[in-house]
Amino acid sequence: MHYVIIIFLWLSILLYLVLGGADFGAGIIELFTPQPHRGRTRKAAYQAIGPIWEANHMWLVIAVVILFVGFPAIYSTMSIYLHIPLVVMLLGITARGTAFVFRNYDAVVDNMQKIYDRIFLYSSFVTPLFLGIIAGSAISGRIDPSATDFLHAYVYSWLNWFSVAIGLFTVSLCSFLASIYLIGEAANPVDAKEFIYKARVWNIVTVGCGAVVFIAAEAEHIPLVKWVFGNTIGLIAVILATLSLILLWVLVARGKTIFPRILAGFQATMILLAVTYVHFPNFIVLKTGNNLSLFRHQAPAASMNTLGWALIIGSVFIIPALFYLYYSFQKDKHREQH
Repeated sequence: MHYVIIIFLWLSILLYLVLGGADFGAGIIELFTPQPHRGRTRKAAYQAIGPIWEANHMWLVIAVVILFVGFPAIYSTMSIYLHIPLVVMLLGITARGTAFVFRNYDAVVDNMQKIYDRIFLYSSFVTPLFLGIIAGSAISGRIDPSATDFLHAYVYSWLNWFSVAIGLFTVSLCSFLASIYLIGEAANPVDAKEFIYKARVWNIVTVGCGAVVFIAAEAEHIPLVKWVFGNTIGLIAVILATLSLILLWVLVARGKTIFPRILAGFQATMILLAVTYVHFPNFIVLKTGNNLSLFRHQAPAASMNTLGWALIIGSVFIIPALFYLYYSFQKDKHREQH
């Protein structure tokens, strides 16, 4: 049952990165789109994320519940020493969701729409930025439980070049995912070419941010190169991610839309695998040299069994409902187009 819970945890993080990340990325793309062209970008993004944006956060909720119930020591450590970026991220999620609803469904159209737009766009950037910062902080070895002052305990644990670089990489990856997904949502060939161009730009930015992550890691003496390339699984994951990227652009050039989406999600999966495999079963690397492990810092067996069965039974109901949600809205969209 322990491994079942760990698999659910890893998959929930992955699905939030891929699906929720593309959701955030749609707002980031709109943020960096020139004002005269934002209307078309906004329309395509709304058609893509409008029906399911709220469901994407389910994966984050599942991950939080698993940590809270199954690994309380890990949950409490993150909640204490990373409470500042966690609060910013959660405020970003709340503000973004609120602004999305009001800017698309508000009965009164007035100057407040501009405020809703700004909140939505800037929170779309801030939220994945701090999500990446939190992820980077967990493996950076900067969390110091023995710290005796506020800055070292609650600020320097996440405010460092490596964690910020991971945050910027997360932002760029979300934007790349969204660009690829939105190609198939374009209303005409002109808009499709525009999203292809955006995908190319964000692909370059993502590679550049990835390079910055490795530079920041070397500057802060974090053995990221060894973590990623020093084992067979990590090396294979990087190779597969690179090959799938080449195949993705070949398919995009041929006018395909479905398979590039799958390949973009596959790349995100390989990136997450390359980074997390070497740390397993450790979840948090502490400055003291100790690690918080998914094996050594678990809840009592009774709690783990109850959690495992709850996840299994819950997935039987939730997963088919999610597939039906995607199917029904895609069906409605095709009906509108015809």
